[in-house]
Parts: sequence; structure tokens; C-alpha cells
Amino acid sequence: MQLDHKNFSKVISGQNGSTGRGFTLVELLVVIAIIAILVALLLPAVQAARAAANRTSCLNNLKQIGLAIHNYADAHSSLPPSFCWNGIQNDRGGNWSAQARILPYIEQTNLEQNIDYRQNYDTIYLGGDPNQPRISSIRVPTFLCPSEQQDQQRLKNGVPVHYPLNYAVNNGTWKVYDPNDNSGGLGTFYPNSRLRLTNVMDGTSNSLMLSEVKAYTGYYRNAGLTAAAIPTDPSSLCGMGGTFKNPPPSNPSGHTEWTDGRSHQSGFTTTFGPNTKTLCTEGGAIFDVDWTNQQEGKSVTNVTYAAVTSRSYHPGLVNVSLMDGSVRAISDSIELALWRALSTRNGGEVVSNLD
Repeated sequence: MQLDHKNFSKVISGQNGSTGRGFTLVELLVVIAIIAILVALLLPAVQAARAAANRTSCLNNLKQIGLAIHNYADAHSSLPPSFCWNGIQNDRGGNWSAQARILPYIEQTNLEQNIDYRQNYDTIYLGGDPNQPRISSIRVPTFLCPSEQQDQQRLKNGVPVHYPLNYAVNNGTWKVYDPNDNSGGLGTFYPNSRLRLTNVMDGTSNSLMLSEVKAYTGYYRNAGLTAAAIPTDPSSLCGMGGTFKNPPPSNPSGHTEWTDGRSHQSGFTTTFGPNTKTLCTEGGAIFDVDWTNQQEGKSVTNVTYAAVTSRSYHPGLVNVSLMDGSVRAISDSIELALWRALSTRNGGEVVSNLD
């Protein structure tokens, strides 16, 4: 059967048998092609606008958390500790994060009223009712960047047990905590700390408070090295030992627990620069990983050293909050020495040229 182009044109126009002229097949295809081109041209602009809005929202979250930490410091005469521990190995009481402790200052008083900070965060349920959700499984919107690609509960045996976060406190450059003398590193947050803003001798505008991290980051833990020099090559972490934490089904667990004050969950360090790739192969898959020598509270002798990298989904940068409460974007290309200087509270460094 041959296609009669003249009659086909009439069918397309809905005017078969009339004298009106409709679209030809070629004209219709041209219109479709023009629409497709316009969509292709507009899509990047829409995506760019969405990304810019997400970055702005992300900075606003950091601003709110920074303000909450200042309000906590005013109310308690000190900054919140990153983690509390009584020196008893594996004791879980008091291990709540700094982020959990500021809940009343980010309009989460109703949630915080369910918490007993002396108890294990895994055992606290809404209203004290085991039939209700665990506090640790509840999503806190202020703790999450809108660009996070795994904004979802972490499950255990199909049951929600934790919710991730994207804003971590500054645990310093490498050393986080030494249980032998209860000393922290040079960061602005560490276990059992009672720091005040006046202890930030490098200046609150020159010291990091918070930075972005990615949820579900795989990590090595509990290598148990008696001493560990700060690594210079990210790939060296793959051979530094420890158990790779990557629970099934292939969901790495780092930064998945906003309630947990350990560095691999709610902290970051400046061992490596922002968005540095630390690629290690485990089980035939490649992961961008972190590393901790020892989980805080799990040993009375092993020092916690940590390479917990600041990461974001914003191309070329991470958003941060400084100790004065200001927020800004930091480029991936920042000099490592400068990035590390920003993470020390009393290193005596002169910080400049952040842009």
C-alpha cells in the first residue's frame, strides 16, 4: 500500500475532504525536533538553578547548626563534646554526638525530650515505647543537604535503626582522642571536651566548626596501631589495616548515625583535602573510603587517629561553617597546609586566601 502524502496531510489536519491545509509529515518532524532542541538547551539551565538552590539551602543548614552550637555554648558555658565516655571499655552510655546535643536549638525540642544522654542511643525510642521508632532512626532535616543522594534510613534486618547526616564537626587533622590521658587532638570538638570559644586561640574566623560529609561512606576501623604517622598518600589507607565496615546489601555505614559521636559518624578530619578520592577495592567493588585507627570508647589504650574526609555533591567545593558562625564554600583546590591549619584551634597558623 502506497502512502498518499496529499491525503495524509489532510488526515493530520483533521480536515479530510475540506480545502484547509494541514501539517505535512516533514513539518511535524521539524516541530518535534525544535522542541527537543529547546528542551536540551533548557535542561542544563534548570539543573544549574536547582544545584545553586541546593547549595544555598545547604549553607543555610550550616548557618542554623552553627548558631545552635553558639546557643548551646552560651547555655552550658562550653562547646558540646563530640562524644562522652567514662573510661570503661565498650560502655555505651553518653556516646551521643554533638549534633544530638544541640537539638533544642534547631527547633527539635520535642525530639530531644525523649533523650537520656546517659543511656545508649540504640535503646531510646519515641515516648519510651519500644513499639515506636528509635530516636536514632528519625530524620532531622537540618542535618541533611538537599543534594544528598542517599537520604534514607539505615536498616538492620529490615528494621530502621539509624538516619544519616551531612554536617560533621571538626575533629582536627589526624589525632582525635587518646584514652591514656583523656586528651583530644587540635580540632574544635573531641571526646569529653569542655572547650570554650575562648580556647580557639587561632581566632573563630580562622577555625573550622563544621564541614560537609557524604552519607553511607565506607570506612576501615579498629586497626589498633600503637602509633600512626599522618599519611601523605590517600591510597595508603587501603593497606593500613582495620575491618572494612560495609554492611549488606552494600551500604557503607560511615556518616549514617547522627546520634553517634564517633569521628567516622559525625566528625571529619583534614588529613586530606576536600573531596579527595581514597579509592580501595573490597569484595570486587571500589569504595571511596575513610579510616579510623580505633573507635572512640572501644579501647582504653589505643589512640583514635582518623582520616575522615570532607565530601559533598557540589562539584568542586564543600560548604563549611567557621567557629564565628559564618559560612562559606571551600574549593577542592585549597592548599592542604591551609586546609589543615583551618582545623586547628591553637596551631598558631596565619590563615589567609580562603577564596
